[in-house]
Order: sequence, then C-alpha cells, then structure tokens
Amino acid sequence: SITEETVELLEPYLDMEDYNLETAKKVCGNVAGLCSWTQAMVYFYGINKEVLPLKANLALQEGRLAAAQMELNSAQNQLDEKQRELDEVQAMYDAAVKEKQALLDDAEACRRKMNNATALIEGLGGEKLRWTASSKNFQNQITSLVGNVLLATGFLSYSGPFNQEYRNLLLQLWKEEMDNSKIPYSKNLNLTGMLVDNATVGEWNLQGLPNDDLSIQNGIIVTKASRYPLLIDPQGQGKIWIKNKEKNNGLQVNS
Repeated sequence: SITEETVELLEPYLDMEDYNLETAKKVCGNVAGLCSWTQAMVYFYGINKEVLPLKANLALQEGRLAAAQMELNSAQNQLDEKQRELDEVQAMYDAAVKEKQALLDDAEACRRKMNNATALIEGLGGEKLRWTASSKNFQNQITSLVGNVLLATGFLSYSGPFNQEYRNLLLQLWKEEMDNSKIPYSKNLNLTGMLVDNATVGEWNLQGLPNDDLSIQNGIIVTKASRYPLLIDPQGQGKIWIKNKEKNNGLQVNS
C-alpha cells in the first residue's frame, strides 16, 4: 500500500539530521522503532520499484521461455521423427547399395566367365579342324590297321638278315601283293615310327646304338621279334649297345 506520494511526503523528514535510530532512541524507544521502520519501508519501496519491472519482465520471459521450450520440444519431436525416417531411408539405401554391389560382382563374374567361354570356344574352333583331321586320320588308321600290322610282322619276321636296300625291296613287293589282294594299308607307313617311339630311340642312342635307319631297324628286330636274334657285328657296335642296355638287368658276358 506504500505509494510514491507517501514516499515524497516522508522525504523531508528522512533528510533531517536527527531522523535516525540513535537520536530517536534518546527520545523514546518506541519512536526509535517506528523511525527505523519508516526508513526501511522507504528503502524497500525504492528497491521494489526497480524489482517489479524485473519481475514482470521475468514472468514475460518465463512465458516466452515456456513457449520456446514447447516449440523446441515440438521441433525435437519432429527432428527425432525425421531422424527415424532418415535412418530407415539410410538403411534402405545401404541395402540397395549392397545389392547393387552384389549385382555388379555377379555381372563381373559373368563377364569373366563369358570371356573365358568365348576364348575357349574360339580355341576349340581352331581345334575343331585338328580334331576333324585327327578323326579322319584315326579312321584311316583303323581301316589300314590290318595291312600295317601285316607289314610290321613281316618286317620283324623276315627282314632281319638283309641289308637296307633289300629290306626296302621286300616291303615294296609285299605292298604290291597287298594291292593285288585289296588289303588296305597306309601308303606313307613308317615302320620305325609304328614299332618304336622317339624316346626309346634316343635312349638306345645313349646306350651306343648308331642313329642310322638300318641300326634303328636292327634294334627294333632285336627287342620286338619273338625269336633270338643272331647279330653279325664286325664293328662291335651291337655288342656295346646290348651290354649297356642290359647292364642293369644282370647281363653276364663270357668274352
């Protein structure tokens, strides 16, 4: 209930030198309490005059703060909702990227397989000609097998005692008889290649057998014929070859 007018009426008294607690105590103790109380109320009014606007502003700001806090909470809720949506979309995106990478990997694997298959097909395309020729050659060999075996067995059985020239003559005569009897055989037959492989011939050469056709044919007759061979060996080459060839088999030599 203290007003500014009341304070203005009290100011002349408050400005007096003897309007204080000490002087009032000398006059009357009750008056001293009243004097102190009036000074305190004036001081309170001055302070309260400044505080009231602050309180009003505080209440206003608190209202604004509450409104702002409500807006903040609403915005936070929206942010949380959007974050959840973002997380879901991010998960979908990650899954799509993973699926895309898997598809790219599958496509690359398919591309490599396709390239390998193309290279294989192209390679097999070239092999087709060779296989066709080989198949035809095998068919010719099957057709000519009887005649070739007949020539090989005749060579092993009868050509041993003769020189190279007479052996060739025998083969030519046999071929003429087979032509007359319509027995098929390979026109370009190589008896040496039919009866022995190159690795064996190379091993024989290392053991001391000469590398000429006659010596290789003699080696074939020695190793393939069913009868014991008689070697006419004035140079001793056959003897050296047999000793080296049979050394690991326990061959015993008397002279």
